Amino acid sequence: MFSYQLYSSRNFPPLSATLKMLAEVGYKDTEGFGGLYADAAKLAELAAGLQANGLAMSTGHFGIDMIEQTPDFVIEIARTLGMKKVYCPYIMPADRPRDGAGWRAFGARLQKAGAPLVAAGLGFGWHNHDFEFAGGPDGKVPMFEILAGGPDLEWEMDVAWVVRGGGDPLAWIEAFKGRITAAHVKDIALKGEALAEDGWADVGHGTVEWKTIMAALKAAGVQYYVMEHDNPADDRRFASRSLAATTAF
Repeated sequence: MFSYQLYSSRNFPPLSATLKMLAEVGYKDTEGFGGLYADAAKLAELAAGLQANGLAMSTGHFGIDMIEQTPDFVIEIARTLGMKKVYCPYIMPADRPRDGAGWRAFGARLQKAGAPLVAAGLGFGWHNHDFEFAGGPDGKVPMFEILAGGPDLEWEMDVAWVVRGGGDPLAWIEAFKGRITAAHVKDIALKGEALAEDGWADVGHGTVEWKTIMAALKAAGVQYYVMEHDNPADDRRFASRSLAATTAF
């Protein structure tokens, strides 16, 4: 299932225009993030907009504080929007563990936090950035420790962040096939290019070996392929070119 992380269009309001654009381009699915369902009014607007444009929202991002403190509300949001998977996307630098044991404990914390969601029938896991692939002073790699500490956690692999973190996506896919249930499909521009877009590129127009990686993800049983660009100059350009390229892989 090809999807679109709505965070990519956060700088192109209103939401109604984004949802209309995605339907026109050919998307059927989306991924949400916290700001879209921060209160009842925003949640209602999002649900109505998805329905009006024939879009689903199979996956969503929720912060760890919200998951831990108000799991029932997270479940309510997920059910309202028809989500199948919930991923925790980030931990602030000041809150990050400093060694392997700390990261393993964090994985256990995530699994415990997600237990009510799993009991409600949702898939739950972690979405990575680059910092999870930098070995700590003890040589331990945070991503490995997170998944070891939370053995039931799913993983939404953000492939381009794996690359930026110095990891080999193919090796990680092979090691954790069966646990990677979604992937962020994004690309990295050539060095020195697309600086106004933070060095990101439309999928298929950058340096990530997407044809090979996509084949590996499919073989690993990944369910959701979510297009994302952290700072596109033109979200319609990104959405349309990325969907076209990914469909062709």
